[in-house]
Amino acid sequence: MKKEIVSTGAAPKAVGPYSQAVSCGGFLFCSGQIPLDPATGKLTEGGIREQTERVLRNLEAVLEAGNSGIAAVVKTTVYLLDMGEFQAMNEVYKSFFPENPPARVTVQVSKLPAGARVEIDAVGFVS
Repeated sequence: MKKEIVSTGAAPKAVGPYSQAVSCGGFLFCSGQIPLDPATGKLTEGGIREQTERVLRNLEAVLEAGNSGIAAVVKTTVYLLDMGEFQAMNEVYKSFFPENPPARVTVQVSKLPAGARVEIDAVGFVS
């Protein structure tokens, strides 16, 4: 099985020794995205709703670059700085996955890169 590295300028660049995504075996494994604006490299202003939307838009761009898409996502992991923001994050998340949502794990963490309040990774199938 061959693995292919996926990268796009429509999402923030990887800031370490990892790829935005790796395509292998008919699946696209997307690294966690935080709410960085790909145009400026700066953290999205606002609260958990604005940050969740930016994260999901970043993931959407990576998925599309890897011949997948938001509707092809089968699994996500959501990392929240504060589980008290779960409901607000979930409302935005639901708008991206209105039908047949993927399997998901949500965990609270003590810290995220760049002062982010949320990070999400995803696995989608390649079309």
